[in-house]
Amino acid sequence: MLPEILQQYPVAQALASFDADAIAGGKFDRGELTLEIDAAKIVPVCMRLKTEEKFIRCSDVTALDYYPAEPRFVVVYHLHSLARNERLRLKCRVSGQNAAIDSVTGVWRSANWFEREVFDLFGIQFRHHPDLTRIMMPEGWEGHPLRKDYPVTGNRV
Repeated sequence: MLPEILQQYPVAQALASFDADAIAGGKFDRGELTLEIDAAKIVPVCMRLKTEEKFIRCSDVTALDYYPAEPRFVVVYHLHSLARNERLRLKCRVSGQNAAIDSVTGVWRSANWFEREVFDLFGIQFRHHPDLTRIMMPEGWEGHPLRKDYPVTGNRV
């Protein structure tokens, strides 16, 4: 069921008619709509947004760490519809116990390096990613430096 606060936005209505359980919440702030999406449904939701709602550009994928809270991580997708000059932010909550979510590289190729960066710095796995390897830190680096519980002192290589 689409929260009442989101019912005035056509993109949210379109997603709710596609899958009523996909949207867990959201808000409109500073001229931008943010939708909280069930992490298990991120790929079909993104495919729908690209094909039907014309969000043809994934401009960024990043993450937030809310350690020690659970779910620990939030994966954030920034999308852009060039046809309507409209931006959309998607957020998915991911558990710290099994930090994994499906990759959207099959929807937008531009997500490839963004997902690799999130993997490298936060340790979140992107299932079905074509090349989930480190992109910023050296291959022998231990840990993920943007995690809140990452030690800030000491030798790690």
